[in-house]
Amino acid sequence: MDPLHLLEDWLADGTLRPSSQAEYRREVGRWLAWCAAQQPPVDPYDCGIEHVAAWCGTFLTEQLDGRLFSDPSALAYVAEHHPDAALTHDRRVTAVNRFHKAAKDRGMIRLVPDLTMLRSGLDRAAGVPRRLTAEERAALLLCIGQWGPDNARHYLRDRVVALLLLEGLRPAEVTRVDIRHLYPIEQPYPTYEVRAPDYDFEAVGKKHVLNRVTARAVNAYLPYRVRPAEGVHALVLGQGGRPITTDYPNKLVGSICSADPMLDHVTADAIAHTGFTDLPAPLDTPGN
Repeated sequence: MDPLHLLEDWLADGTLRPSSQAEYRREVGRWLAWCAAQQPPVDPYDCGIEHVAAWCGTFLTEQLDGRLFSDPSALAYVAEHHPDAALTHDRRVTAVNRFHKAAKDRGMIRLVPDLTMLRSGLDRAAGVPRRLTAEERAALLLCIGQWGPDNARHYLRDRVVALLLLEGLRPAEVTRVDIRHLYPIEQPYPTYEVRAPDYDFEAVGKKHVLNRVTARAVNAYLPYRVRPAEGVHALVLGQGGRPITTDYPNKLVGSICSADPMLDHVTADAIAHTGFTDLPAPLDTPGN
């Protein structure tokens, strides 16, 4: 199927708001036009993160102040000094990511390129994050469960990150969870107890008894956890066996949530403020 025809076929399926349809038509149209203009042309059905990065960089020339859009530090600079441009950039990445997913659903590509590292990691709204509704939380859990080897090499690690957020750990705390303070317990069910760590990786914060789902995700991840660098004890590891960066949870959430338009607004902080279940309302008892 011609990419432009696929774009229209995807947008016509009725699952997107009119405003989202207009934005995706504009941004994906720009992406396809850029692909066609390259010498030699870039095949939208056979491209990688480097092609999407090159295209995105054309919109950030002014914000980069002469820097090349060639590594995460350039995007970090834009996020720090031009946050509005960084958020627009993230929406642009989401549009292309969803186009790739539509192409996969229609059998045009086998794998969706992982664009997580192209995201700025910024929160999309100032102030206290809005908790997810029950419907949004259910959609999020479905997206986490569907995040698999077709999405990312370290998908087992990524699932742990997302589920630790649902446990109520803040994004920076997730990056500092110390495997030495991951305590197996048998009651009320086989799971782990962890405490929110401080900036010295000391487990001194609030205690969390992990949900069964999170415990199973941790068990699935541990055999595949990369070899840690010397002196590193973080549970969640990135390149070179070092702890993941503090902006990674938000980048990851953007990628995981891109599968469902209902979750466009969701950030890592919003997930941490939501939790697995709603707290029960206090009971009215005599004397209260």
